[in-house]
Amino acid sequence: MPLRLTPSEDSYYEMFAALGNNLVTASHLLSEIVSDGSDRRALAEKLRACEHAGDERTHSIMSLLSRSFITPFDREDIYRLASALDDVMDHMEAAADLMVLYQVDELPKDVVQQVEVLTMAAELTAEAMPRLRSMKNLSDYWIEINRLENQGDRIYRHLLASLFNGESDGLAWFKVKEVVDQLEMAADAFERVANTIESIAVKDS
Repeated sequence: MPLRLTPSEDSYYEMFAALGNNLVTASHLLSEIVSDGSDRRALAEKLRACEHAGDERTHSIMSLLSRSFITPFDREDIYRLASALDDVMDHMEAAADLMVLYQVDELPKDVVQQVEVLTMAAELTAEAMPRLRSMKNLSDYWIEINRLENQGDRIYRHLLASLFNGESDGLAWFKVKEVVDQLEMAADAFERVANTIESIAVKDS
């Protein structure tokens, strides 16, 4: 008879899956926000609601971790994975919030490409979460996330070069740079999620 997971272990997997799906929702909202003619304020509010939902799930994981005697993998890795997923959401929400607060009217076209990278990373991450149960078929995930992060780095560098070499006034330049910095940090956080999962899989092998 195969071993059955305890309810506590099931809860971890379910909450990680929920965090992954929440990132997909947030990335799609972010994609709408950077589209021309979008109602950024309304969309940013929806993204903020996603961020609050993610915070609640992250807190639930941490609370469960403090009460659990048996965990599906190392306690430190559970903490690192939950924290990294939370960081992704925080940076995406911050980017959207800054667009509204700074009243950014126009964004460089490369910002759309930045968000496309985040959307692909979010979808890959959400697809990988259910595979944490078996720790199988995950290598393609972290390899692709690494490729996307490198792509995001190239887009980010191109954006910085455009800003430095452009004709925007100092204040407009600062506003846009704050946004693209947050998007770049979100891509970096996705890579930390993938690196954490790779570390967990290696320990489990």
